[in-house]
Amino acid sequence: MRKFFHLIAAQKKKILYVLLAAAVLVQFFRPIRNLGSSSSPQDITHTTSVPSDVQAILTKSCYDCHSDHTEYPWYANIQPIGWWMTDHINEGKQELNFSQFNTYSISRKMRKFHHIEEEVEEGEMPLDSYLWIHGNAELSPTQKKLVIEWAIENRMVLEKQYPDSIPKKRK
Repeated sequence: MRKFFHLIAAQKKKILYVLLAAAVLVQFFRPIRNLGSSSSPQDITHTTSVPSDVQAILTKSCYDCHSDHTEYPWYANIQPIGWWMTDHINEGKQELNFSQFNTYSISRKMRKFHHIEEEVEEGEMPLDSYLWIHGNAELSPTQKKLVIEWAIENRMVLEKQYPDSIPKKRK
């Protein structure tokens, strides 16, 4: 019986060494970082009115996941956290990318402004998981109001200029 427990202890050590080696090995497989320009020629600021107070809010609370440039925290260097962050950033950019906003069709821009309005109003953005670490990105009621009013105003400008591009309501 003693030999049996000794054998189990030896197996636990081997498993621990394998897990430790795997944890070290994955550190060498790093995702590509989102380090493009945060202000590209296609950036929303080049064709859309973005007041400086709204731009400051977008930069602080939105651009890490919704632009071509992310300010990475130190823990992004630890895998698999870095992989998770890259996936999250890619999903955010796919949904809305302020750095590529001017490549969107007029109707898509209208939808994006409407979604910004809804997401901020409902407290869905910024995400809770982002706010856990970036508490300073949380929007105050005043900041929410500024962003919502900005999104509504820009959507309405587009709707007035391009009435034929207004997205149809989904049933």
